[in-house]
Amino acid sequence: MEGQRRLKAAKILLIGAGGLGSPLGLYLAAAGVGHLGIVDFDVVDFSNLQRQVLHTTADVGRPKLQSAAEHLRAINPEIEINTFETRITAANALELIQPFDIVIDGTDNFPTRYLVNDACVLLGKPNIYGSIFRFDGQASVFAPPAGPCYRCLYPEPPPPGMVPSCAEGGVLGILPGVIGCIQATEAIKLILGKGETLVGRLVLYDALEMRFRELKVRRNPNCPLCGDNPTIRQLIDYEQFCGIRGEEEQAALLESQWETTVEEVKARLDRGDQFMILDVRNPEEWQICRIDGATLLPLGELPARVHELDSARDLVVHCKSGARSAKAVQFLRDAGFRKIKNVRGGILEWARKIDRAMPTY
Repeated sequence: MEGQRRLKAAKILLIGAGGLGSPLGLYLAAAGVGHLGIVDFDVVDFSNLQRQVLHTTADVGRPKLQSAAEHLRAINPEIEINTFETRITAANALELIQPFDIVIDGTDNFPTRYLVNDACVLLGKPNIYGSIFRFDGQASVFAPPAGPCYRCLYPEPPPPGMVPSCAEGGVLGILPGVIGCIQATEAIKLILGKGETLVGRLVLYDALEMRFRELKVRRNPNCPLCGDNPTIRQLIDYEQFCGIRGEEEQAALLESQWETTVEEVKARLDRGDQFMILDVRNPEEWQICRIDGATLLPLGELPARVHELDSARDLVVHCKSGARSAKAVQFLRDAGFRKIKNVRGGILEWARKIDRAMPTY
């Protein structure tokens, strides 16, 4: 009875109502958590449904917060839900997090992970971390001074473009359910004060091998945030810290000199212009949809097969959304190609504006 009262009084903030946020919300609401805050600014898309089980086909096009609140209240009508339809930033993070006891990170990008971590450390809130990619997941609890923070595990973010997003690399739909359930378990243990939490431990899950591993993570006394002599005392510009602005500046350069639109590509095809459409997606994406006449050469194979391309020929490069093809264009430019353009928006833009019957994913 005492444990149920603690759950009823608990206030938990979920950052994200997507793949990880779905099992988190469902199980925390079902467990009897009394107050749940959810931060999200996205809308439900068909491509979400294989992993974001909080939403249904009837919710496509709706804000995720509306869908999430409706389904969670259907499970637990007594729950108090506060929704924040906004992007969490350095300007609002402290205000959003302050009223809650526990923060659970369900995000999928490095700037937000560092932001949530730093805000939690500055406010003294435990941060339950989870991450997923393809067939692998990881989870931990960051709660200085009892244990390390995210910066102790990852002092520096990876270089921009080194780690593909879930949209680019894909994720096994069941994977966020496993990691989200681990995060929800850790939240309930923290609320009840029972069991051994993941503070100081990182759980690694390999779905293909069905294997769990555990790594010890120690607090770094030289950590600039939670160390003995911290130098970070306020939130910073996290996009700049993770190098995202450099990517945006590069994209702006591509837009002005090295990009083309789907309308321009279609017009060239209609005129019968001689040029090559290079598709740098993966073979499994190619099986779903493709532009007629395109040639498949996955981005990962491009360095070893660049000799197959004719630098004297006009090349138009595309991927799913334009990110991977921008990297391909940059690589080919460095290799001496000059008659080359990146298709802005990729095949998704082609499906939206040129061929509405084309399947999307």
